[in-house]
Amino acid sequence: MKSFRLAYANSLDAFIPEIWANESILLLRENIVAASLIHRDFQNEIAKFGDVVNTRKPTAFTAKRKTNTDDVTVQDAVATNIPVTLNQHIHTSFMIRDGEESKSFLQLRNEYLLPAVQSLATAIDQIVLGQVYQFLGNAEGGVGALTDSTVKGYMLDTRKRMNINKAYEAGRNMIMTPNTDAEALKLDWFVNADKVGDNGTALREASLGRKFQFDNFMCQNTPSITNSLALTGVAVDLTAGYAVGAVAMHMDGTGGAKGGRDIAVGNWFFVGTDLIPHQVTATANLSTDDVDVTFTPGLKRAVATDIAVTFFKNADINLGAGYLIGYSKEIVVHGITGAIEVGSMVSFATAGTPNVLQTGSPKYCVIAVTNSGGNTIGITLDRPLDVALADTDIVNVGPQGDYNFAFHKNALALVVRPLAAAPAGLAISSTQQADGIAIRVTVTYDGVKQGVLVTVDLLCGIAVLDTALGAVMLG
Repeated sequence: MKSFRLAYANSLDAFIPEIWANESILLLRENIVAASLIHRDFQNEIAKFGDVVNTRKPTAFTAKRKTNTDDVTVQDAVATNIPVTLNQHIHTSFMIRDGEESKSFLQLRNEYLLPAVQSLATAIDQIVLGQVYQFLGNAEGGVGALTDSTVKGYMLDTRKRMNINKAYEAGRNMIMTPNTDAEALKLDWFVNADKVGDNGTALREASLGRKFQFDNFMCQNTPSITNSLALTGVAVDLTAGYAVGAVAMHMDGTGGAKGGRDIAVGNWFFVGTDLIPHQVTATANLSTDDVDVTFTPGLKRAVATDIAVTFFKNADINLGAGYLIGYSKEIVVHGITGAIEVGSMVSFATAGTPNVLQTGSPKYCVIAVTNSGGNTIGITLDRPLDVALADTDIVNVGPQGDYNFAFHKNALALVVRPLAAAPAGLAISSTQQADGIAIRVTVTYDGVKQGVLVTVDLLCGIAVLDTALGAVMLG
């Protein structure tokens, strides 16, 4: 096997990009979970970062009545265009040093290509599953309350929510966290062959299979948060308690729970016995230890007086220049004690008196975290910023728990386009596609580092098409 010592030579037997790209797309298909279950918009047209693609959301028809003498009522078959920006250029690069190119392709594949493609698969699934927070308006279950005794009821409640929203019955999926998957597998009716009717497959392979109209999957990238950011010591303060649907509450004990910060617009919290994430939209401070809080969404379950309320800490943006709309890399925050975890929900508010939620109050999922020391943390989000951030803007972190994602494939769209080939004479590359995903492999010889640089990358964008077609099963 010849080495790749001459940058522009044709002796590239070990590094033929078509072979590497073909193997990459096969490996990617084997490793992705969530991305394989949603709508994918793919056309074999070269695109570049920042291009906008219009994907389509089908329009629903309404059945009409007629008599023998009437003409039929013709409805326009119009699909709504939803613009999606190709603003996610994901890549993994690795160097194969001189001397290692003598290894067989199988050795190079297992040592380098497989972990590189697995990292891309993880990133894609994180991008898709990070959209779960945009479906919190359809939340069922309760944060931190999912056990083997509650999981069946929570699944049925989630099914009911999707039925009420008229989500298509065929093609529903449920992607669970490892915690939820483990609790469900403790139940006989999930795995026993006589109850499942699968001749023991579920028991042998620890597979949940199809239950309650959901094809069930476990994915390690489904948000599951233990959260060290809880602020306790707050309680509901109204003798009569609050009924289902309430959007304002009086609370006491806030003086000891603020953690040095006032409870303010943007804060996330949940109430014991309700257990649904709520976000503060307005406050009225009455005294040192009392506060009136307006929030969204309304209570899902009635709460009594003295029931505990758990708020969650916030942080500040830590960059003088702030971050522009469309920024997609690491965001530096500080002023928080405790860990912001991968999978955490975050939202932003403009600092002030009072704070102001971002326009549209978008919710993001943290897909990577770096600790810069002290209370300064770098976070990377599931998608680029929808609204610009200024220095000292507030970063609000969501509640702990498991955020299992139920959806029909048309709830989301992953838009993928092929990347252009490497410039002639500088490198060699190949793009291959399958099942609506295109992946490019580029091979370049680096004379300084004395090795072959291999980059595996793809270009995509993500969009929510219809929130009625998805729900969150909290746990």
